[in-house]
Amino acid sequence: MSDPGSGPLGEIVDGLLGEPVSLQGTEEAVWRDALDGLRARLRERGALPERPRAPDDAFGLDWMALERARPAFEFLYHRWFRVRSSGHENIPWEGPAIFVANHGGLLPFDGAMLVTDALLHRDRLLRALVDRWVRELPFVRPLFASLGQVIGTRENFRGLLAADEWVLVFPEGMSGIRKSFASRFELEPFHPGFVEEAVRFEVPVVPVAVAGPERQAPLLAELPGLATRLGLPAFPITPTFPWLGPLGLVPYPVRYRIHYGPPIPATELARGEPQELADELRERLQSMVEELR
Repeated sequence: MSDPGSGPLGEIVDGLLGEPVSLQGTEEAVWRDALDGLRARLRERGALPERPRAPDDAFGLDWMALERARPAFEFLYHRWFRVRSSGHENIPWEGPAIFVANHGGLLPFDGAMLVTDALLHRDRLLRALVDRWVRELPFVRPLFASLGQVIGTRENFRGLLAADEWVLVFPEGMSGIRKSFASRFELEPFHPGFVEEAVRFEVPVVPVAVAGPERQAPLLAELPGLATRLGLPAFPITPTFPWLGPLGLVPYPVRYRIHYGPPIPATELARGEPQELADELRERLQSMVEELR
């Protein structure tokens, strides 16, 4: 078969995969779905080569494991959470970037859906920084690592940026996923570490608002004493957990909405104190979440 990168077919493909044209509302969604389907068909027929993948890395990434898990993630994305995303024109096409998102829902399905969205719309892996307590879980830690997600230390954060990766951070930390039902839409205070690293590595910050996770597992109460004895960050009480056992942690099939805001350049983040700028971004994300609702 001839090289699809040259000739008429190559020109068509280059045009389809180039910078997107800004469309509105339903028209944009229809065109994006059509282009996603066309890309998949071309790849199946061997007419469009897969993007070269970076090799497995020191953080434990296993591309084969990720490809095996991808159908499950796409089922959750398309069928369970019925994700709709917008603002893709704000995502950088090349180079490293820090994606800053609000957090919620007890279990990190919001992170999984953001990773899936980046794969579907940009064919790039989003590397989420996960809480350090994951290191204590013998089965979860290697699973997360094989899927490209990394323990959230400064050293790992800097290693990912130095490797030109996209890094996803949840500055609310564990407080984000433990919001009570009454405060489920209110963002917790942001840790400023992502501002400091963005300035250090001169990379943009992309704010990402996610609506839906706050409804997937309504938190009614917590049992901190039991959580401490079990070595867990929290022991939640929801309408279904612990009454249904492990099945009670299955998220409700709520609709997800994702929106990427305009990137903030590192030069703008360098103009003030990191905590003040983190607070400003929190306010911006709070407004974006309210708009999605």
